[in-house]
Amino acid sequence: MTLESNSSTARRPYVRALVATVLLCGLAGASGCGKTLTIGDAAPAASSPAAPAASPPAASPPAADAAAPAGNGALQLVNGSAADNGLNGNGGSVVGAAVQEQPPIWVQLSAVNSPALGSHLINVNQATLYRFDKDTADPSQSNCDGDCAVTWPPVTIKEGGKVYVAGIEPAQIGAIRRNDGAVQLTVGGWPVYRFSGDEKPGDENGQGVGGTWFAVAPDGAKSAPQ
Repeated sequence: MTLESNSSTARRPYVRALVATVLLCGLAGASGCGKTLTIGDAAPAASSPAAPAASPPAASPPAADAAAPAGNGALQLVNGSAADNGLNGNGGSVVGAAVQEQPPIWVQLSAVNSPALGSHLINVNQATLYRFDKDTADPSQSNCDGDCAVTWPPVTIKEGGKVYVAGIEPAQIGAIRRNDGAVQLTVGGWPVYRFSGDEKPGDENGQGVGGTWFAVAPDGAKSAPQ
């Protein structure tokens, strides 16, 4: 099997670096209860001292379930799968080479294990999720645009949407705004993508492509068999 990477054609857009602030929900364990995640520089484990200067005041209230105004749409982070929280379907996400014309209203990130990859992340469609070595985690920035983003579609979400996490430390999840205005999720600061060459659930065809694309582990590292 030979798969070509378009990473060499990747353009390097500037991703606007706003601050990612996570506010603890006051009623832990309640249905739909989680954290509010603002869109910005999403390296959760390393808070840059320069970032707060570029951020809006951190005292804004958590976003409601409805989509927030463009440019200020905080996301709600919810522990547990979408099914555990009474949802079915896929939130509007697509698979394989299908074009994601509209961002999903919710996204699920789950940790699973496979013999080839060890612990790694999938979305609700069971598509393997990847990270790109030419991106950066601190600050969080995507360097996959244009043709690269066609081959490696970013995991995007509607502003004001919900992110369901299963088997992942919520503090690892973040979000950045891409150059085209779309909101992309990050794990451990690394922007995450799916691979257009993964046609069916469980495919892992993107692993190692171009020596720069690897399945992403629950902490944002490259996944590896254990």
